[in-house]
Amino acid sequence: MKLVRTYGRTTKIAAALIASIEQRGAVSTARVEPVVRRILADVRKSGDVALKKYAAKFDGLARNQPLRVTRDEMEAAWQATAPELQAAMMVARGNILAFAEAQLPKEWSFTAVDGLKTGQIVRPLGSVGCYVPGGRYPLPSTLLMTATPAQVAGVERIAVCSPKPAQETLAAAYLAGVTEFYRIGGAQAIAALAYGTQTIAPVNKIVGPGNLFVTAAKQLVSTECGIDMPAGPTEIIVTSESGYAPGIAADLVAQAEHDPETLAVLITSNEDLAKAVAAEVKLQAKDNKIAKQSLAAQGAIFVTETVAEARALTNRLAPEHLSVDSAADLKWVQNAGSVFVGDYAPQSMGDYISGPNHVLPTGRVGRVRGGLSVMDFVKIITVQDYTREGLNKLGPHAIALATAEGLVGHAESIRVRMRSTQ
Repeated sequence: MKLVRTYGRTTKIAAALIASIEQRGAVSTARVEPVVRRILADVRKSGDVALKKYAAKFDGLARNQPLRVTRDEMEAAWQATAPELQAAMMVARGNILAFAEAQLPKEWSFTAVDGLKTGQIVRPLGSVGCYVPGGRYPLPSTLLMTATPAQVAGVERIAVCSPKPAQETLAAAYLAGVTEFYRIGGAQAIAALAYGTQTIAPVNKIVGPGNLFVTAAKQLVSTECGIDMPAGPTEIIVTSESGYAPGIAADLVAQAEHDPETLAVLITSNEDLAKAVAAEVKLQAKDNKIAKQSLAAQGAIFVTETVAEARALTNRLAPEHLSVDSAADLKWVQNAGSVFVGDYAPQSMGDYISGPNHVLPTGRVGRVRGGLSVMDFVKIITVQDYTREGLNKLGPHAIALATAEGLVGHAESIRVRMRSTQ
């Protein structure tokens, strides 16, 4: 990891590095966008033919292997899963379920003015596609994180796509009650979910994390199909003045092993802590090939002149995962996907078991939204209910506004209704 002071002789070096990190989302996806556009166009034009071609090339799909995974295959995977892993999956699903139920928005109405009742109703999306990465590691946790809140929301059709699905992922699908599962991944899976093919019907929205190709594909199809957010590659920032150096290093290494593109950063004004973490990272990552690779390429330790500067820089970078020293730090946190508090909250707990979603915004999208939630799977529809008295009371004010805007049809539509009440 690069250790850089943001002050003194390295000020310009630090500023350049920070600027490059700020641009990480757009710059990274731009590298793969031409390839992704070709894949999307090919699947859109040729459907299953193109989908199977890319699945064979990138996902190892056998010539006669069906795209769709049967429910019997999922059940067999569950039965073959060790009891301790079954138990862990059930605990994780229970926590995710409880958290999503607590998040679910409520329907309500109130009367602000006599004769007018306003409120909201909540309706689930009709269909969603859940993308579950399956390249380097099986990620049954991501299946639970995406499918479970969709079920709590009441989504009628949930389609899962995952390349080369491992037994653990299929077992999680069985536990979650998934009935539609396709063994495809990458940009081609996003294309199939967005545009539809002969085998796969299009969905209303696509959710889930992925590599640069998946992230770029989601962004490109977002004009025709809803998406949750750019969610990958992984990012971690630890902002600490007094943290446990081995624990901080362990978190950095853990997230770095996801992907060679992972961003891993420590921000502190405590130079002794910075040096201790740097030494621990080197030690802990020495036998972890992917973590070592990503930490060498994107790992950085910023030593700031003040605590206030460290906090400001953290919000500026808007990380996916953020670790802080104590609950008091939550007061200054403005931009982050999910926050982990104190020495006893390793980020890996959030990846698996805590309940809050681990599908989180990357590329500084943490400035505008948090992680995936049950609210990504519902629509909030507003309602306005007038009585005769309410229309007569508020109608003249609306007519005045419509007239000021020159929209005579708007004004007349109100007058017509008001005349009918006389």
